Amino acid sequence: MTRLRLALSALLAAGVTLTGCGGSSAPSQPAAAVAPSAPPVEAVTHRLSLTDARGQTVSLKSKPDRIVCLTGLCDDALVELGLTPAATTTPKLVARPDYLGEAGKAVPTLPGMFGNEDVAAIAATKPDLVMGLAGAHDQLRPAIEKFAPLWLVEVKTYEDSVRYLRDVAALTDRGAQQVLAERAFRDRLAAARATSTERGLNKTTALAMYGGTSIGVNTSDDLLGHLLSQVFDYPWPSKGGGFDTAQAYNVEEILARDPDIVFIQSFTFGPDARTVSAQYAANPVWKRITAVREGRAHEVPAELWASGRGTRALGLILDEAVAKATA
Repeated sequence: MTRLRLALSALLAAGVTLTGCGGSSAPSQPAAAVAPSAPPVEAVTHRLSLTDARGQTVSLKSKPDRIVCLTGLCDDALVELGLTPAATTTPKLVARPDYLGEAGKAVPTLPGMFGNEDVAAIAATKPDLVMGLAGAHDQLRPAIEKFAPLWLVEVKTYEDSVRYLRDVAALTDRGAQQVLAERAFRDRLAAARATSTERGLNKTTALAMYGGTSIGVNTSDDLLGHLLSQVFDYPWPSKGGGFDTAQAYNVEEILARDPDIVFIQSFTFGPDARTVSAQYAANPVWKRITAVREGRAHEVPAELWASGRGTRALGLILDEAVAKATA
């Protein structure tokens, strides 16, 4: 799992370098299905301080115009609010048509490995704020805070994603945009839950997994696993311990739970890299899994499913998962 973790880190870190927080993109739209009304959404009030995932107070002197994103959650929240990152580590995400499209290709990529980005390159973007991931960017705090505040985030549930959307909106004074984006996500979630009940997806065993040189499972206490558990039967508890052990399910263990549908994030680097589906195509145990045997093991875009983390990504993932499960 160590090599896989490095591959995952590299994917989450494929980067950006310079652009202003001034671009715009329409907020994600709710799914077409009619669903029970979602809870009412209130606009946040502008403020210039917050407490991050490490209990550190992040204080700004004025509204941040240039925000550097070291995690896809940051890019996601900015795009949801009609803003553009000053720099990013997820260029494939921001360049998606449902994010910034062609405009996203102009956002520069920060050099360096994920969790060890080039601090000089970050400083060169003249950021007002840098957003990073707790557990990955803690060690960069002393260097980054010489020129900008560092805000570390941690996401385990979709409500965490909503909370960070609201926090970014509060700092940037984008309450109106936050209401539209949050309502769109909650409508999408309500629609997915309604479809789940109507079509029996809550009795369909689903699995989200990832792989490069080895495989792992998005467990139920992981953001993606938690999201899918709102729609599907999702029997994949954490194994405990660190990252390398908590999600280390092998093919035999996957067969034991025998999922009806599988969503696969393949971390492929280079023209000769093979997807998980291709790597395991001849594996006799893999071929016995119901989802594989019946053609319901789907490769999904890793830049969205693994890197997005925010409300736009989660809404798009729900749409894709429900569409594939009901096709």
